[in-house]
Amino acid sequence: MRLTKREFLRTMVMGAGGIAYTGSEAFGHENPSSGIKEKWTHEAMFYTETPKGIRCLICPNECDIKEGETGDCRNRINKKGILYSMAYGNPCAVHIDPIEKKPLLHFLPGSTALSIATAGCNLACLNCQNWNISQKSPADTKNQEMMPEQVVQSCLDNHCASIAYTYTEPITFYEYTFDTSTLAKQAGVKNVMVTAGYINREPLLKLCKVIDAANVDLKSFSNEIYLKLNAGKLDTILNTLVTMKNEGVWIEITNLLVPSWTDDLDMIKKMCGWLVENGFEQYPLHFSRFHPMYKLTQLPPTPVTVLQSARDIALAEGLKHVYIGNVPGLGAENTNCPACQKLVLERRGYRIMEQHLKDGHCEFCGSPVAGVWN
Repeated sequence: MRLTKREFLRTMVMGAGGIAYTGSEAFGHENPSSGIKEKWTHEAMFYTETPKGIRCLICPNECDIKEGETGDCRNRINKKGILYSMAYGNPCAVHIDPIEKKPLLHFLPGSTALSIATAGCNLACLNCQNWNISQKSPADTKNQEMMPEQVVQSCLDNHCASIAYTYTEPITFYEYTFDTSTLAKQAGVKNVMVTAGYINREPLLKLCKVIDAANVDLKSFSNEIYLKLNAGKLDTILNTLVTMKNEGVWIEITNLLVPSWTDDLDMIKKMCGWLVENGFEQYPLHFSRFHPMYKLTQLPPTPVTVLQSARDIALAEGLKHVYIGNVPGLGAENTNCPACQKLVLERRGYRIMEQHLKDGHCEFCGSPVAGVWN
C-alpha cells in the first residue's frame, strides 16, 4: 500500500505508543521578564567537555560554556554538564515566502517556502537586517512551540515546495534544522538554508546530507573586513562553499555591497576570480544593495552604479549568472541563457512574468541552464 505524504510523516513522528517524539530529557527555565516556564528539551550535537566547561564544536567560535551560561550565539546552554539547544522547536518567526526572496533564482522558481527562524546568531554583523532576533536569545523573544514534525506538516498543509531555515542563522539552531530537514526529506519536501556559512566541517558534512539548496552570504573577500564587520573569518566561508558544492548542494551566493566596507571593486574582482577558479561559474551570484540599518545607519545606500560595475566585473571574470538585488525596476534579476543570451526567465519583483525553460534547457537553443528547475 502506498502512503500519502501526510500518512508517511505520521508514521515517522509517532512511536509505537502513539506519542510524538519531543527530544531528550527536559528541564525548565523561568523567564524573569515574562514569568513563563520554557522547556528546553533537546541535547545539542557536536560538543565536548573541557576543564573550562563545555566546548561547542558547531562553528569556529568553539565557545567554552560554563554551567548555566550560553555561547556567543545565545541559544546553546550548559546545564549540569550537558549542552542543550534553547532553539529546538522554539521558532520566533514562521512565514510563507516566495523562494525568490531568499534569494534563490535557479531553485524551483515560482514556488513557496515555509520559512522558520529562531533567535540567535554566531556572528555579530554591524549591518544585520534582523538584529532584533539574531542578536537575542530564545529566552528573550516571543516564540511558538513548533516541533520538526509540525513544521513539515505545516509545509505540506500550505503546499510549500520547501522549508527555508532563514532570517537568523540556521547553524546556531543546528539540531532543529537537521531533524526537521531529515523528516522533510523523507516526506518529499526540499530543504533550503539561508546562511553565512560559518560552520565547522564535520557538522557541515552531516547537514549536507539533508539540505538541497543554500544561499550563502559571502560578506567580503577580506579577512580583516570579516573580523571588523562581522566577527568572522573568510577562510571558513570559502571552505563551506567548496564543501557544499562537492556534496551536491545547489548554491547561490549573496554579496552585500556596504559603502566603504565591501564595495571595493578590486576586492570584488578578486572574489569573482576565486569563484571561477574554484568551479562556481555556473552558480548565481547576487550583488545586493545595502540600506542603512542597525549599527551602520550613518552610511548611505549603495549607489546603483557601483552595483552595476560589480556585475560587469563578475561577468567579465567568467561568472554566467550575476544578479542585482534590492533595486526594483533595474531588470537585473532576469535570467538569460549563458549560450545564446536570450531571456529565459523574466521576473518582476518575486513574480515570474515569462519563462522559456524546458527541463532545465533553453527553449531557443537547447543549451542547459544550471539550476534545480523541478
